[in-house]
Amino acid sequence: MHKEIQQLREALNRHNWLYYVEAAPEVSDYEYDAMMRRLVELEKAHPEEFDPNSPSVRVGSDLANEFHTVAHRYPMLSLGNTYSLEELTDFCDKIRKEIPEVEFVCEQKFDGTAISLTYENGRLLRAVTRGDGEKGDDVTANVRTIRSVPLVLRGEGYPDYFEMRGEVYMPHASFERLNAEREDIGEQPFANPRNAAAGTLKLQNSSIVAERGLDCFLYYMEGDNLPFSSHWENLEAARSWGFRISGQMALCHNWEEIAAYIEQTAALREELPYDIDGVVIKVNSYADRRRLGSTAKAPRWAVAYKYKAEQALTRLHSVDFQVGRTGAITPVANLQPVHLAGTTVKRASLHNAEQIALLDVRLGDMVYVEKGGEIIPKITGVELSERSVESQPFEYITHCPECGAELVRIEGEAKHYCPNSEACPPQIVGRIVHFISRKAMNIESLGEETVELLVREGLIKDIADLYLLKAEQLIPLPRLGEKSAENIIESITGSKAVPFHRVLFALGIRYVGETTAKQLAAHFGSLEALQSATMEELLETPEVGDKIAATIVGYFAEEKNRVLVQRLAEAGLQFRAEQKSSDKGNQLSGLGIVISGTFVRHSRDELKELIEQYGGKNLSSVSSKTDYLLAGENMGPAKLKKAEQLGVKIISESDFEQMISAESTEERVEEPKVAVTVDDVTSTNAGASAEQGSLF
Repeated sequence: MHKEIQQLREALNRHNWLYYVEAAPEVSDYEYDAMMRRLVELEKAHPEEFDPNSPSVRVGSDLANEFHTVAHRYPMLSLGNTYSLEELTDFCDKIRKEIPEVEFVCEQKFDGTAISLTYENGRLLRAVTRGDGEKGDDVTANVRTIRSVPLVLRGEGYPDYFEMRGEVYMPHASFERLNAEREDIGEQPFANPRNAAAGTLKLQNSSIVAERGLDCFLYYMEGDNLPFSSHWENLEAARSWGFRISGQMALCHNWEEIAAYIEQTAALREELPYDIDGVVIKVNSYADRRRLGSTAKAPRWAVAYKYKAEQALTRLHSVDFQVGRTGAITPVANLQPVHLAGTTVKRASLHNAEQIALLDVRLGDMVYVEKGGEIIPKITGVELSERSVESQPFEYITHCPECGAELVRIEGEAKHYCPNSEACPPQIVGRIVHFISRKAMNIESLGEETVELLVREGLIKDIADLYLLKAEQLIPLPRLGEKSAENIIESITGSKAVPFHRVLFALGIRYVGETTAKQLAAHFGSLEALQSATMEELLETPEVGDKIAATIVGYFAEEKNRVLVQRLAEAGLQFRAEQKSSDKGNQLSGLGIVISGTFVRHSRDELKELIEQYGGKNLSSVSSKTDYLLAGENMGPAKLKKAEQLGVKIISESDFEQMISAESTEERVEEPKVAVTVDDVTSTNAGASAEQGSLF
């Protein structure tokens, strides 16, 4: 078994490198996934084979990560920067006066978040953010999910201990997908890919990090015994060891070559699938670098030339107000078409009333437009010298442009909302379009235009009405016919098999996105349990905070929503997570177990899966039907108190492991080993954490 695990790890590491670094895959996604499933299966069956650098860590874990501060062995200095070619020329001339035959390496300046990766004996040991340059946060678990970061090095010749530094970034495709999802659930979109990358890297749940599509370029090697005496040679060596080194670098010997690289990179910038904000110029030779030295904050042998943000000046003609499915109002500026960053811009976001007032934007103004993160056009200022003396301050709308309802503004939020969710056409259509989307119910035969038609014809008023439709109602409608009608009904019927977590996402509860829906479905197991959950119980779900919890409680507090989900349940939708059959044994047969807190050796999802595999039942709240409360660190005090009142036995992670390792139901743990107090629960699990720490 050990041999097969090692072979799978080696094969998967190689295929990761081929796909994410070399862009030359040798196997299909299906073959790769089959190998990964087999590895995960073997590792679960043989925990003694644990390896923190196994390819299986790429999918992340829902174990909560606490970011510990780590001192950098080699300080991460910042770079001096300039926006002036004249200043850059002075920088190069000053170095050439001291070192006439100097070589420079020019590289793209990636717009992400700096990272330092430490490797020991060819294996990733630690990943640390820049922080203040002297110390940063240990984000190793999250960085292991980035497919282009090698966990185990290839080839030979690398030092026993060294660091690779680079930039974690979010590609444009990942950024656009993430923001679309956030806007769809009523969350504020990220301003740019850099902010999205930084925020993602600090998430406590690495399984969510894995889903967000981060990537990484490495551009600097640091250590005591590097193989070569120049930056260029060491990066070429690093490339052969499996690191993702940019192919857009140049070795330059004079100012003309540097200037040419800057010009070429500026022209290429619009076509790149990621953001850069300039060019970094470094002295190549380490001996020359030592001669030039550093200031307290920055090296004298490197500088960043930053591109000025590309702006365009154009006229603001009018402002439209869009209504989203959650009722959120978004003002959009209609502009005189202008060329900007490779595209023609006709519309730009104005975000909200506060932003309009802050900029003092008025109709007819000449406004400056930029692309936030090089992707989303936005108005950044007004050319006041061009303003008409007759211009008037912009008046934000007070009523919904679609249904006329008076707008409201939720405390603590910048946007205005239309409260008329039952009769506002864009909200009705938006909710249904969200419900039928691919990641929700995946009703392929319906599209937005058809949904608008069905709403307009009065055939549907909400998502539950879809399941009452008959083919004969659809056949007479424009652009439809017998075949189209049959396909629509067939697709709607097929959606009844969609699993619970996607149904939950499809409901469109504000702030409950695809990932949160998965977490909630796994935590509660059924809509019935979720519907009756308290704020405190909801907050025990990974990645669920006060805002999300309050929204869920508020959603199910409304009679109309309870009626809606009841109608969907009667239509046959899946409102219970799939229960896996017992395939390990009957040690937990007939036992109801509640999980609370965080654990050392298992994630909550893993514990739930083990409970089911050994014949037990996962419960979301403590009641008279609860046999055990499986307690971890930071468990909910309300559950503990209720367990005390009802006399429910409290067990630790170690107790649970003993229970499932027993040979039969006769060998169950009968008395809890963990005292029934918060202090003792915390103390017991803290001790387990200290013991486990040696593995990492």
